Amino acid sequence: MTRVDCRLGCGACCIAPSITSPLPGMPKGKPAGVRCLHLDDRFACALFDDPRRPAVCSGFKPEPMVCGSNRDQALALIQRLELGCAP
Repeated sequence: MTRVDCRLGCGACCIAPSITSPLPGMPKGKPAGVRCLHLDDRFACALFDDPRRPAVCSGFKPEPMVCGSNRDQALALIQRLELGCAP
């Protein structure tokens, strides 16, 4: 499997998926499609090197089937995965 690096200015993984674990300032997590409070104006995670960053976020590894080749594809692919996992 091909590994890709996280794209600067993307932030799709901080918008498209739901996060059920608590985040600082978001004690109930965040719903799918809602921008995380910690996504800055450059679409970078302000908690990236912070120990309070949730395990689900730090465990996310970018790869082509999730991230596609650009930000718009990443948003669409992650949204599709989110919908496929919904109860």
